[in-house]
Amino acid sequence: MSVLFIVIGLVLLVFGGDWLLKAAVGISLRLQIPKIVIGMTVVSFATSAPELIVSIKSALEGATGLAVGNVIGSNIANLGLVLAITVLLSPIDVEKSFYKTDWPVMILASLLLYVFIINDHLIQWYEGAVLFLILLAFLVYLLRFQKNAIEEEEIEEESLSMLKILFFLVIGGIGLWGGSELLIEGATSLAKNLGVSDAVIGVTVVSVGTSIPELAASLIAVYKKEKAISLGNLIGSNIFNILAVLGITSLITPIQIKEDAMSLLNNDIYWMLAISLVILPMVFMPKKMRIGRESGIILLLSYVVFVYLTLA
Repeated sequence: MSVLFIVIGLVLLVFGGDWLLKAAVGISLRLQIPKIVIGMTVVSFATSAPELIVSIKSALEGATGLAVGNVIGSNIANLGLVLAITVLLSPIDVEKSFYKTDWPVMILASLLLYVFIINDHLIQWYEGAVLFLILLAFLVYLLRFQKNAIEEEEIEEESLSMLKILFFLVIGGIGLWGGSELLIEGATSLAKNLGVSDAVIGVTVVSVGTSIPELAASLIAVYKKEKAISLGNLIGSNIFNILAVLGITSLITPIQIKEDAMSLLNNDIYWMLAISLVILPMVFMPKKMRIGRESGIILLLSYVVFVYLTLA
């Protein structure tokens, strides 16, 4: 049954990513919004749904450490694993908005998370409110000011009707959510049956499992030659994970990092900050405004080292 859940989950993720991409491109064409903006809003929010569901569920059940661990682990996986695999398959050209807006907001969110939890090991409701308000301000900026700031190449695609866009958006989001749920359930069950510890499950299954929608959406975006959506989705997802997932979760209940989850503060959060910071120089080296295969190798090796050190 575990293997069946994993297979069905993967199938749903692939189709869900394809449907969501169709909706995103349709919105971009109909509203004349740059695709990277759509990737950082519509696609990012949908692919961050598993993190939001897992975090809220964990917090309500008292496992608040898992809520933070899920977000930190997913952010590391999004860049160290998902982006690495994506650029290994096909290098991504980067828009100027990446270093002017998108990357700085991701770093700001990451540093705020660090500041909020490093001393008292707690995210209070008012700190969650700060995170969520920054998200709202960022979305307003994207939709009002960045809409016309990015020059898009001419597109010869047929525009979808709003009804079709809404249909693909809904079933794509449901597909990604349902697929990730089945994948996590199946992988967790399989790991337990094989005698793998909860710590191993948390690092590998939960964080990687909730990043599978980002991987599915990004790989399909690259296959469909919509790379702006691919990169925007990953950066936007990391922003959403902190500002929306932890912001909303801490508004519902304070998030406490307990003694058994101190590795989050002693190890994991520093990896998240480091891998987020290193993305910037990668955009300029070795080729300016492009993340190439060399960067993909470095990111993937960094992720492997992170997992190894975490489990050691």
